Amino acid sequence: MQRTDHNHLVLTELFLPTKGGTAVWAAEVFPRLGGKGTHIVTASVPGQEAVDAVHPNSVHRLNLRRVWWLKPESLGMYARFFFKSLGLSLRHDFESIHAIRSLPEGLSGWAVARLRGIPIVIYAHGEELTSWVEGGKYQAMRFALRHADCVVANSDFTREQLLGMGVDSRKVIIINPGVDIDRFHPGYRTEDLRRSIGVDENQKLILSVGRLMRRKGFDRVIAALPRLSEQGTDARYAIIGIGDEEDYLRRTAQENGVADRVHFLGHVEPDDLPRWYCAADVFAMPNREVGRDTEGFGMVYVEAGACGTPSIAGNAGGTGSAVLDGMTGLRVNGDDLEAITEALHRILSDGALAARLAEAAFKRARDELSWEQVARKTEQISCDE
Repeated sequence: MQRTDHNHLVLTELFLPTKGGTAVWAAEVFPRLGGKGTHIVTASVPGQEAVDAVHPNSVHRLNLRRVWWLKPESLGMYARFFFKSLGLSLRHDFESIHAIRSLPEGLSGWAVARLRGIPIVIYAHGEELTSWVEGGKYQAMRFALRHADCVVANSDFTREQLLGMGVDSRKVIIINPGVDIDRFHPGYRTEDLRRSIGVDENQKLILSVGRLMRRKGFDRVIAALPRLSEQGTDARYAIIGIGDEEDYLRRTAQENGVADRVHFLGHVEPDDLPRWYCAADVFAMPNREVGRDTEGFGMVYVEAGACGTPSIAGNAGGTGSAVLDGMTGLRVNGDDLEAITEALHRILSDGALAARLAEAAFKRARDELSWEQVARKTEQISCDE
């Protein structure tokens, strides 16, 4: 799309070079909507200089570390967001404020918006709506969301959670996260990656990408490997990501007798990530709800699809907006090992099914879920009732 110079104030604690979908969202969308007239207020992090020097928007960094002697400890974060945003709003004529999360950005941004008479858009991602369900944090989040001029929900699931909190349905706009289709696409050479973990020409490769946490379902994929072998499917499993559950996952692999076929790759080079998606025969993240923790959308499924790789997702949370069951991948009960094994077996053993799912996933990512499409939808947001 041709950039139109809109001037927005964007508040996001998470921003590049920090990894993760929330950090990427602001960095991808707002350069497509404007230049230096759009100001991004975010946290100071190591490596920021290289990002800020080339970013098309004006980036302002704050020390957002919690202060232990304040009650609550996050009070300083809210104050810094508020005063920096208020100062910028007094010096610049912003069309709107975009808070990429409800807390702390949304609440601080709401205060500035009301003082300055600027509409505020708050983004909801799903996980926070199910995790924060009581206490002062929940009340603050609910207040910010209910008093925003517009709320962007990343999935149908997130929209339903918002309505359950009392957010006016007229204010809620669904915009799915996007993918960089110039970076994530089919056609990369992948032979070296497969060889590096011992995948031969007769074996299949299952891939997962994400933080190593219980709700992602990586343990279920590990447990499915011996069952797949019994059904005649010889597969290896590569996991990209780090997290507190690595020791647990390694023990799970040992207990299932597949430690030699499960490869923990940690962080990979950015240029190699799309290559790994292309190298895989199937992308698997059969997520499930653990306690109140669930998946709000799952950008990794869309990245896999953009690379022409079909996905298997759990049916918890908002993954139904990322993986269209039977069209771009399969959704299963993430607590059901038999169902996960069957889904893996279906895709890995049925070349026609895999090709059909892969083509549909690629087409949807390219035509509907590129960051260009997300930027267009963001540009069209109207907070008028």
